[in-house]
Amino acid sequence: MDPIKVINLAGKFDLVKDFWKPAIVGEVNDSHVKIVKLKGEFMWHHHDIEDELFLVIQGKLIIKLEKEDLVVNPGEFVIIPHGIEHKPLAEEEVQVLLLEPKTTINSGNLNNERTVKPEWI
Repeated sequence: MDPIKVINLAGKFDLVKDFWKPAIVGEVNDSHVKIVKLKGEFMWHHHDIEDELFLVIQGKLIIKLEKEDLVVNPGEFVIIPHGIEHKPLAEEEVQVLLLEPKTTINSGNLNNERTVKPEWI
């Protein structure tokens, strides 16, 4: 068993250099705890079997849905159920903590140049 340790999110976010590239900072049961810096817009996508939790640490995240836009501010989170088309948007840099199953691919049902495999930091 790995030793129990405290994770400093600010220090981990300092290690993230690229936008839209999640990094793994922990695991809980069958889920990864990831952090990601966002700026600009991602693409419309969905996840066939995984729900996603977006917890905003810093900045303002907009999640576009088919019929509405959700605004997620620091200290707030939103859960996007599997199968729901969504498009994250960050007008300025946003720091987000993600909690999602280990099988989750960042681009969901799409596989293209924005698809990345997260690494531990």
